Amino acid sequence: MNKRRTVAALALAGIFVALYLTLTRVGLIGGGALVCAVGSCEVVNASRWATFVGLPVAVWGLGYYLVTFAVAGVSLQERFGDSMQVSRALVFLGATGFLFSAWLTYLELFVIRAICQWCVVSALLATGIFVASLLDYRELQRLAKTQV
Repeated sequence: MNKRRTVAALALAGIFVALYLTLTRVGLIGGGALVCAVGSCEVVNASRWATFVGLPVAVWGLGYYLVTFAVAGVSLQERFGDSMQVSRALVFLGATGFLFSAWLTYLELFVIRAICQWCVVSALLATGIFVASLLDYRELQRLAKTQV
């Protein structure tokens, strides 16, 4: 259960990061300019890679973190405490976020040749979600084996 709380907390942090990026991208805050103490956020945000299937990457991130937070929140209910299905769903979401973040990080480093601090934070959050989800899944597997 603690690992699922960790997933929920990381997803909540991700919601705030992705919401900031989304609102900035659509020009609702900051006049469309990201506040970035380190790196080249504007270069990344203005690149052709900042859009995926017609939507800003930040919007995809916001959707990912909202869904992950919702599933993690449901998983905290007592009746889903030992649900392997919910655990698998969290692993799937975690893997998806991790792989997408890895791809975006590759693009930043080797194609765009600029790093955005907010993207790095999001990638670290997605990695944390994936690791915590895997640990939760492994724990449930061990418990299931000992109960047989």
